[in-house]
Amino acid sequence: MAVDEFDTRILRLLLEQPRTSVRECARVLGVARGTLQARLDRLERDGVITGSGPTLAPAALGHPVLAFVHVEVVQGHLDEVGDALSAVPEIVEAHSVTGGGDLLTRVVARDNAHLEDVLQKLAGLPGVVRTRTQVALRERVPHRMLPLVKELSRTGRA
Repeated sequence: MAVDEFDTRILRLLLEQPRTSVRECARVLGVARGTLQARLDRLERDGVITGSGPTLAPAALGHPVLAFVHVEVVQGHLDEVGDALSAVPEIVEAHSVTGGGDLLTRVVARDNAHLEDVLQKLAGLPGVVRTRTQVALRERVPHRMLPLVKELSRTGRA
């Protein structure tokens, strides 16, 4: 779904000031509250805006260890393994990928011993052939969308 220039203005404002009310956003953007609400509803319906809840820091929740785990799966068992991964609370994200594994998971843990326990749990899931783990040392670029939205706005490819 393509976004237009007004959509990018809305998105930039929401990313720069995420706690701003709809009424205040409408005032800043110079549009009626109903107009803004209709756009927000469409952006949500079209999957551009996918959430509005808080972003949580696993480290602040007692899980400072972050690892990326590649999971190789027995041919034809990707869906079953994917479903099983969703039952492991320490897996905060998982994607089907190309290259050196079938799935790439983002795993958080309390410490290295806990990470090992999680890895053993993953290795024991039916359909898992092997795992390969990379432990993150430091986050260099946090998850972000504002630079992309700014670029879309700048290039007119919104």
